[in-house]
Amino acid sequence: MYTRKEKSNPQGKEKRTELSELGEFGLIDHLSKNIVLKHTGTVKGIGDDAAVLDSGNELLLLSTDLLLEGVHFDLTYMPLKHLGYKAAIVNISDIAAMNGVPKQMTVSIAVSNRFSLEAIDELYKGIRMACDKYNVDLVGGDTSSSVSGLLISITITGAAAREEIVYRNGAHEGDLLCVTGNLGGAYAGLLILEREKKVYQANPDMQPELTGCDYVLARQLKPEARTDIRNLLKEAEVMPTSMIDISDGLASETLHLCHQSKTGCRIYEEKIPMDEETRTLALEFNIIPTVCALSGGEDYELLFTIKQDDYEKIRNIQDITVIGHMTAYGDGQNLITPDGKTVQITAQGWNAFAKVAK
Repeated sequence: MYTRKEKSNPQGKEKRTELSELGEFGLIDHLSKNIVLKHTGTVKGIGDDAAVLDSGNELLLLSTDLLLEGVHFDLTYMPLKHLGYKAAIVNISDIAAMNGVPKQMTVSIAVSNRFSLEAIDELYKGIRMACDKYNVDLVGGDTSSSVSGLLISITITGAAAREEIVYRNGAHEGDLLCVTGNLGGAYAGLLILEREKKVYQANPDMQPELTGCDYVLARQLKPEARTDIRNLLKEAEVMPTSMIDISDGLASETLHLCHQSKTGCRIYEEKIPMDEETRTLALEFNIIPTVCALSGGEDYELLFTIKQDDYEKIRNIQDITVIGHMTAYGDGQNLITPDGKTVQITAQGWNAFAKVAK
């Protein structure tokens, strides 16, 4: 006769660690801590914007990203063509962050039955637009059904010469910390879209108020990858000592560079480049503009370090701004305000598990 056995833990429930306690990067660290690389051809595994494999004459770069409806994007205000374009850009940006050239891409999707063939066509139009613009071959993928909306998984390959590849761990004390473009615009665009979504939900007859927001909306809905920076720096005869793309906010990415390179840093708040439209909208939402840059994310600009001796070579490149410098690791990672106060930099940007927790 079958009898139910008592649980093996009479004192209570077994320990349960919530993923929100670790966060996305804590989970990655946990899952990767015991991984041992077995092949000599694996030059770099987990821990950078892309894995690096030895393919003979040059190094092969490999990266992948997963985007889920309701977590990474909201189809209430994200057109499918724009979503496809942005999904491709997210991956192309990873290759740019290694100082590489994007080459091939595979796209896998899972869709529920609320999506029509025409809708999927729109998604792929955006993906193909990005591939055409950045000279990337779309070479395969997979399709599946889904019970919970749309899922997009993209894997990209790239290439870099051995002497040109840039990792996150190459910065040294005294190196200058630089950023491309301007920051915070994508987050300002998201604030506008979320505001208008709430207005629409309250009254579907209301027209969206988007006047004067073209720039920040473009930054959120149709970002671009900074593949141009590789050539700009090469022409200036400057080789970055470390680099990362800004997907989770300036604060988070700066901490990644510092922790990987075992350095501290000093970022000067007044040096952080921001578009005037971004500043104005941040103030309208009662947000300190710098917060948009530090914690907003999705700007897909590049954050990198260079030797101090290279400053004169990049000082006149219009789209590159020196925002600070690297210090000794024990000095910590700090933001210097215009009035000279020192504030410790903390990562408060995108955290998928914190967002969906409970």
